[in-house]
Amino acid sequence: MFSINMEDVYKMLETMRGQLIALGVILALAIIITVAVNKKTIKNTAARKLIHSQSWIIAAVGVILSVSMILFEPLYSTLNLMSGSGNLTQPTIKAAKQLAENIEDEGIVLLKNENNSLPLKSHKLNVFGWASTNPIYGGSGSGSMNDSYPTVSLLEGLKNAGFETNTVLSDFYTKYRADRPTAGMTGADWSLPEPTADSYADSMITDAQEFSDEALLVLGRPGGEGNDLPHDMSAVKTLKPGEKMEMSPMGPIGANYQNNSKDYNDFEKGKGYLDLSQTEENLVKLVTSKFNKVTVVYNGANTLNLGFVDEYPQIQSVLWTPPAGQTGFNSLGKVLSGSVNPSGKTTDTFLKDFSKAPWFNNIGAFSYTNTDDLAVESLGGEVTSTFVNYVEGIYVGYRFFETAAAEGALDYNSTVQYPFGYGLSYTTFNQKMGEVNYSNGSISFDVTVTNTGSVAGKTPVQIYYNPPYANGGIEKSVANLVAFAKTKELKPGESGIVPITFNESDMASYDQSGEGAYKLEAGDYEISVNENSHVKIASQSVNVSSTITYDESNPRQTDKQAAHNEFAEADGDGTVTYLSRANSFANYAESTAAPTNFELPEKYKSEMIAQKNYSDDKYFSKTEYTGEMPTTGAKNGVQLYQLYGKDYDDKLWDKLLDGLTVDQMRDLISLAGFNTIAIDSIGKVRQSDIDGPAALNNNFTKQGSIGFPASVTVANTWNKDLATQYGDLIGTMAVEMHVTGWYAPGLNTHRSPYGGRNFEYFSEDGLLGGTMAAAQVAAAKKHGIYSFMKHFALNDQETNRNNLLHTWSNEQAIREIYLKPFEYGVKDGGATAMMSSFNFIGNDWSGSTAPLLRTVLRGEWGFRGMVETDYAGVAFMIGNRAILNGNDAMLATMATYNMVTNTDNPKIVQAMREASHNILYTTVNSWVYKDGAPKAEIAAWQWIYWAVIVVATVLLIGAEWLAIVRFMKRRKA
Repeated sequence: MFSINMEDVYKMLETMRGQLIALGVILALAIIITVAVNKKTIKNTAARKLIHSQSWIIAAVGVILSVSMILFEPLYSTLNLMSGSGNLTQPTIKAAKQLAENIEDEGIVLLKNENNSLPLKSHKLNVFGWASTNPIYGGSGSGSMNDSYPTVSLLEGLKNAGFETNTVLSDFYTKYRADRPTAGMTGADWSLPEPTADSYADSMITDAQEFSDEALLVLGRPGGEGNDLPHDMSAVKTLKPGEKMEMSPMGPIGANYQNNSKDYNDFEKGKGYLDLSQTEENLVKLVTSKFNKVTVVYNGANTLNLGFVDEYPQIQSVLWTPPAGQTGFNSLGKVLSGSVNPSGKTTDTFLKDFSKAPWFNNIGAFSYTNTDDLAVESLGGEVTSTFVNYVEGIYVGYRFFETAAAEGALDYNSTVQYPFGYGLSYTTFNQKMGEVNYSNGSISFDVTVTNTGSVAGKTPVQIYYNPPYANGGIEKSVANLVAFAKTKELKPGESGIVPITFNESDMASYDQSGEGAYKLEAGDYEISVNENSHVKIASQSVNVSSTITYDESNPRQTDKQAAHNEFAEADGDGTVTYLSRANSFANYAESTAAPTNFELPEKYKSEMIAQKNYSDDKYFSKTEYTGEMPTTGAKNGVQLYQLYGKDYDDKLWDKLLDGLTVDQMRDLISLAGFNTIAIDSIGKVRQSDIDGPAALNNNFTKQGSIGFPASVTVANTWNKDLATQYGDLIGTMAVEMHVTGWYAPGLNTHRSPYGGRNFEYFSEDGLLGGTMAAAQVAAAKKHGIYSFMKHFALNDQETNRNNLLHTWSNEQAIREIYLKPFEYGVKDGGATAMMSSFNFIGNDWSGSTAPLLRTVLRGEWGFRGMVETDYAGVAFMIGNRAILNGNDAMLATMATYNMVTNTDNPKIVQAMREASHNILYTTVNSWVYKDGAPKAEIAAWQWIYWAVIVVATVLLIGAEWLAIVRFMKRRKA
């Protein structure tokens, strides 16, 4: 989200141009006067010295004025961001550390456990794999941990659980490399440090065998903002032995990989970062040849190709330990020892063969060849149009694999390693489905869960539906998660009842034919209690006697207004073929092939709005605003705190908005990066918004909170209560840190496992991700914290995100897959803030897509609040067009080309007024205004400034007095 580069520096200098010129002129004049006034031009020494002293005193005054103007104009917002943070209390730190551990307790997934090899019987462990000494705590970019708090390492977590580990191995790995390669904003070092198998001395292995017969093999994969994981490592530059990466202050430049051996490549052509490297394969062979009891621990958020674990009978157990946050690795030790019974379930499908996935040929970098004339200045330089085709339509993740298997179009067992919703336990459960009641548009039943094993444990209850499907009709998956809940901890023999309720409209499919509408087609709907997406425990059917169309007269129960086609222009107008279930996926080969057309159709090119072809006049014909100038600058005495808790449409808002000046609205909108500015006339104080998603990180003060496990880990728990506790503690920590806005949670979809920010998004399933996020948002909101759900929308890859990325998808997939998690966050979480994304939805940047921001978000879902851009450092984020289409604020900390302009135009001012309303509605309903008018705080830098001004004034007065005294003495002499 946030980075500092030379382009940012240039922009900042540009905003100071006037003051810097004045500063230069003042100093130049002082020098000129000093040089010009000499013994030849003015022979009177007293007069000459007085002129010299007066010119420099006047110059000093001018410098002070110029610097003051810089500080209080272009740098004002940025400097304010560098002060004002509070600190966490010790009880909050303690509670947050414990919650991080509780989440990881239930977020670890037991994927394999042959012969009940876990829990481990021995408390002595040989821990193999370089990642054991440098594990994955979170992600880079906005998902990183804060350095203010110590982290519990993987080995420390094992030690804290009572395990003794082989220190010879850990010392060996630390000596090999102490630091983890990073994937930064400007580039990525994808190296996977791992000593070669032949570097293990025979004595080291022999001693390890004597130390313990238990071997733990740790594999890790990091991810981060700005880069997707490479799906073909042969395309990544391989450094020669000894060759160093090119680095910048922000991290590596470009994409590079350092082999672990001079004798072979870690990855051959076609192998991706989520396959084992050759060095890792050799390590697996070494460990399994020397130990008969091997546990593999995979530490990462992106689903690794774990197909190898079934090739070695010595690998008896496998654990998925996703990013653990500050203290979560304590949980790994507890799971291995048996003091915690694993209850996590997969949030994504683990594949044996990525090439069988419909996204396989349509992820990564694809560029148009005919759009150079529309290139814009973006982060890092000039960029042109790129694209990605979401060819799979609604068949994302398990929806494809389950449906293709049912249609006979796929060999499930050779493709899928672990299904969505899969996870083992140290105990066993019986789930009995009660009689289904279907009445008044609602479906309800109970599930009785009994612990039939010998160990206490929890388990999620997963409910799916299989709708009736007509060949060639509306696209439908045979498996669709529709509800879930997690049991309390059940003792051996104990039973618990889990009530299940959902709306019939939750099973409706979006029919994109004609005008479009959600439809619940007539027929039998199978409702099942599942072990996972592939294995059913019990099922019953409900019959819908006649098709229900959710139109204007009958919208879905949760909609404010009925849905109709809004994204027809985003489907590519025939240039993209979408996967269809018709005739058992007969068009699979055609639809999932790699792109062959690299020209943006002239229709889209002529209509595309970019920096070089935008003008307000050209666009005004498409806006709803009139030519009447609204009232501004009225002196009516209304203060913002008076609107706390008031409805969005309360009449008092009009009076408050009448009191805003055009300049105040412009700055409120254009300088909303990491804060919202103070407006003294209405009693609005500056409020701080800071990064998430796994913590609260202030990029300016470097203060932060305890880091929680990644969002993937939260979703793995399938425990809404833990998500609520997460949001509750985020709220508590935010208030203590004097924060009102949280740039989180991330709600994009795991379209492919190679997504660089999959760690901060929840799942391939929108119901699971949306439900967990909604719980976080609602809990934080109770503390007066507004959560910016991000990145809205279809920002499901990092590759080319800054480069006019056209994301092509069809209406049904957009609504059923990519918007669904955000929909839950708005409807169930009560979100009042949203962050738009870098990418284009079809031919239109998301932050200026009125169908998305006005029609769907505010019209259909009833959202009230503010939408802010992602980092406003790209030139296609045109401020005027953003506010005309429903994006209210720019994530900028200084004046940029994204500033609102043309502010004497009534249509622009009307849009500014609406955007200001949305921003102020969100900010006033925070904890700051709960108890009445807040007290404005003076930033620390301003105290320093005034102190310097006082000292400088005293010195200048003293200098002036001294100059006059000396002049008088010289004149008398």
